[in-house]
Amino acid sequence: MQPPNNRMNSKLNSSYAIASKTYSYGSAIGLEQMPGTETKSRDSFGSTLRFYFGEYFLGILFVAALSAYAVLKPSRSISWGEMLKNMLYSAIKKSLDVSFASFGLILASPLLLLVAILLKITSPGPIFYTQTRIGVNRRRGNTRVYAASMNKDRRTRDRRRDNNCGRPFKVIKFRTMVNDAEAKSGPVWATKNDTRITPLGRFLRKTRIDEIPQMVNVLRGEMSMVGPRPERPKFVKDLSAKVPNYAERLNVKPGITGQAQVTTGYDTSLESVFEKVNNDVEYIRNWNLWSDLKILMQTVLVVITGKGAC
Repeated sequence: MQPPNNRMNSKLNSSYAIASKTYSYGSAIGLEQMPGTETKSRDSFGSTLRFYFGEYFLGILFVAALSAYAVLKPSRSISWGEMLKNMLYSAIKKSLDVSFASFGLILASPLLLLVAILLKITSPGPIFYTQTRIGVNRRRGNTRVYAASMNKDRRTRDRRRDNNCGRPFKVIKFRTMVNDAEAKSGPVWATKNDTRITPLGRFLRKTRIDEIPQMVNVLRGEMSMVGPRPERPKFVKDLSAKVPNYAERLNVKPGITGQAQVTTGYDTSLESVFEKVNNDVEYIRNWNLWSDLKILMQTVLVVITGKGAC
């Protein structure tokens, strides 16, 4: 029997044979390979790319989609398929709006310059005419998730100081009337043979050239190429109370042209509004890509014939 000190020295001086092989990443041996073994790259570029794509990109995409659904979720329940379909249609329509507006402004730039010069020569006043119109209504009622009794229940009432039924914006058009045409009369509809319309303005309205600057509104995201005609706040409030389904027109962006515009022209009376609202509602409920292209082609015919101009 060896003394304790001799047994300890024999263990310390003992040598162990270790197989010369590569230890793979993630094995139970440890984080580092043993000395004297072959060194090998842990991960290839493909596996690293798959790791980051799976762990980071898809995770961030999932969180973003979930957050968007929670924030933009409509009041009524819709299926995921319908929601994705609506998102796809919106993306297509937005792409068409930007493409047509950009191409249209570039193509019409010589004409726009000529009209601007003629307006300055023929009548005093600014070249462009801006006016407040009502756009898409992105708030369908109170968006508060829960009611809280604080600050005199301010959380339970509409936060908008002025309920315009939609988002106000400044529409841009060529001036077709004398300067300050509504200074005395206030907001009124244009009528046939309206004395406030200048001779050049009558030609611009008949050919719809005065509408071309609204393509800037399209690029700014305030309007679409095709949609219901935007109206002024006073008329929107009055007509929403008098005309059935009028508020449904505000569920989409207003358009430079539209099914109602190519069919009935400008608003001149309450009767014409009833007809236009029916056309707008039909367009909104049955929208498809072909309907927009068809309306754009019909608009070309309206410009050539001058149908519906005041």
